[in-house]
Amino acid sequence: MSYCLTPGCLTPQNPASARFCFSCGSKLWLKERYRSIQPIGRGGFGRTFLAVDKDLPSQPRCVIKQLCLQSQSSLVLKKAVELFHQEAELLDELGKHPQIPTLLAHFEQNKQLYLVQELIEGETLEQELQQKGVFNEAQIWELLRDLLPVLKFIHDRNVIHRDIKPANIIRRRSDSLRDSSASRKPILIDFGVAKLLTGTALFHTGTTIGSPEYMAPEQTKGKALPASDLYSLGVTCIYLLTNVPPFSMFDIINNRWAWRDYLLKDNRVSDRLGRILDKLLENAIAQRYQSASEVLQALNSTPRATHPHLQKTAGNALVSEVGIDYTRLRDLLARKKWKEADQQTWDVLSQALGKSRGYYLQISDIKKLPCEDLWTIDKLWVKYSSGRFGFSVQKYIYEDVGKDYPSFCDRVGWPIHTPLNLDSVLKFNLKAPMGHLPSRRWVGGYHWWRHAGALAEKLEQCGNV
Repeated sequence: MSYCLTPGCLTPQNPASARFCFSCGSKLWLKERYRSIQPIGRGGFGRTFLAVDKDLPSQPRCVIKQLCLQSQSSLVLKKAVELFHQEAELLDELGKHPQIPTLLAHFEQNKQLYLVQELIEGETLEQELQQKGVFNEAQIWELLRDLLPVLKFIHDRNVIHRDIKPANIIRRRSDSLRDSSASRKPILIDFGVAKLLTGTALFHTGTTIGSPEYMAPEQTKGKALPASDLYSLGVTCIYLLTNVPPFSMFDIINNRWAWRDYLLKDNRVSDRLGRILDKLLENAIAQRYQSASEVLQALNSTPRATHPHLQKTAGNALVSEVGIDYTRLRDLLARKKWKEADQQTWDVLSQALGKSRGYYLQISDIKKLPCEDLWTIDKLWVKYSSGRFGFSVQKYIYEDVGKDYPSFCDRVGWPIHTPLNLDSVLKFNLKAPMGHLPSRRWVGGYHWWRHAGALAEKLEQCGNV
């Protein structure tokens, strides 16, 4: 089918082979290239259509966005065209980000303004929620870390999305949020010129842009800030955690979100993630995170109050239950020889079990590690990295992501599967992600990926953290 884009056309449906509308006589192809197939959305200032690019051999599908300005005065219309081209240039810049659809074309035809954008084929997070059920904590951590850099990117360019919600976050069909692959980045869609234009002084009509259930309080009053997008992201997260309509989770008597009351018993959220979500959802702008960078900093920080090792490292005693001398490990770490210290850590772990150098520890071996030795190794790493590295840091991160190993690897900067040349993917400096070292070079066995959980349990048993 070919769909006529002329506003007011009484019978817009036409055969696919038609070049002119049978009803109103208008040309059906835009720029002699783009053929609209069907409408897929409508807003206060525009319409969206699924289309085909007839110029390319594969005839890929794309999205046409039409800005409707018939009711505006000639002066406003002239200014709108000028702003349209300026904003289209901005959308072109935004589309260079891999998590934002690419702008393919922008033009004026028959006194209508058009955008043509890349079609992202896949499932929205709304669809994924309905098909697979509520998201767990690890998936919310992952979503925040994947999407916040996109918000930082657009906010740095003075663009506010204004409509962050699960239906506007999509994953390409080849990916899945619950896949263990490294390619799990969500795409933020629906960057319409209508949104950008109505944010200017040209269109102060009282029209608010966005979805009421996800809107920040100030946005309902016609004001939008970067913090408004962060609020909407917070609402998105609690909806994905509960599958309960946002308005149903808001306590109007106490003027606060009561989202925890709607969590399933087997889908609890850590206090740390809860505090971050609460701050995203603050009604008062001053109490909310002010920027995506600020939220990312909160996500990636290891609070001193929750990390007792940072307060215990004053002592310099290198204790060992089995008589190991930790002087070499201490000296390597003190000199920031991270690679050599990583190898030495493997050596002393093997030695602590009475094994020869280069012995790969099984999960059962981790349970046998002497607590004093494990504490000493960890204390040295934590002390000389100023809290960035160490087994206890890895334990903290592992539990922070809901004990999900792929998410843990993503946080500490490890590939899920160990390559033949491990050193080629490791970073031996303080710019490495939190918990990046010591590496897992010492781990072996059929169930090697369980090492993070086994080590966390051992540290808990030893009472070190």
